[in-house]
Amino acid sequence: MMGGTTPHREPIVAVVAGSVLIAWSGILVRLADLPPATAAFLRCAYAVPLLVALAWWWRRSGRADAMSTSQLRWAIFAGVSFGADLVLWHVAIGAVGAGLATVLGNTQVFLFPFAAWLVWREQPTRRQAAVLPALVFGIVLISGAIGADTYGDDPLLGVITGLLTAVAYAGFLIGMRAGSPTRGGTPVNTLAVATFVAAIVSVLSGLVLGDFDPTPTWPAHGWMLLLAWGCQVLAWMLVSGSLARVRAARVSILLLVQPLTALILGVVVLSEDPSLAQWIGAGALLLGVVVGGAGGRDEQPAPPTDAVSVSEPGTAPSR
Repeated sequence: MMGGTTPHREPIVAVVAGSVLIAWSGILVRLADLPPATAAFLRCAYAVPLLVALAWWWRRSGRADAMSTSQLRWAIFAGVSFGADLVLWHVAIGAVGAGLATVLGNTQVFLFPFAAWLVWREQPTRRQAAVLPALVFGIVLISGAIGADTYGDDPLLGVITGLLTAVAYAGFLIGMRAGSPTRGGTPVNTLAVATFVAAIVSVLSGLVLGDFDPTPTWPAHGWMLLLAWGCQVLAWMLVSGSLARVRAARVSILLLVQPLTALILGVVVLSEDPSLAQWIGAGALLLGVVVGGAGGRDEQPAPPTDAVSVSEPGTAPSR
């Protein structure tokens, strides 16, 4: 195993690194102090030119092919899902509080693997299934939902939008994975299209909800530019480049590094003071991520992504 561990660990390290970068999103949005729809739009709008430039450079250097019709459709689906994820998340926070919104939104840890099982017949390993209780326990505690006003102003709306947030998040991951290039590599074309579509969804939702501000001032632009290039471009290039190389269950577990990192960043950057329950939740979450997210002999390649195919139950199609 010593000679073959590095290639296997590379995509796992990439997902973890991307999750750590994504954890900065909440802090940067708070520093920008913009309405949710505006922040979502600028996050995507500032990212699109860089992604288009990278896609052009990738194509010219021979590292990426033109998108097929199937990949384009999946990229659009991913963009609509991601835009919906950004909007629904903020609605859920306002309706039921940040604690339960965090719990509900992170139910993607069930939904993405379940969707992968339906589409590609890709089953989680026993170890990944075994750590789910620890992960749920950690998410509930780290969210701060315990001991707080967990019902919010509109519990029904909060629960619905929170669960829809997780569905949209899982849809984004499925779309990015299915739209990835068949010969591997970072799906920069897919990410560029998805981000552009998400920007449109953010504008339309902002106009409908009435919280879109087309003229934010400095330094909000600076914070959003940092968010776009760091969290949207670099982070999601790291994560999306690994989606077709790692089991969906493992990816969903590794993405939980995000709320764990966000807790630590809140202490270091914003001088927040987490409760004992939140630190216990962080420990449980870390344990679950380490055990369930570690690589192993049972890792199987993801299915071809140019066309979604279904294999025999109990197997994962080879690339």
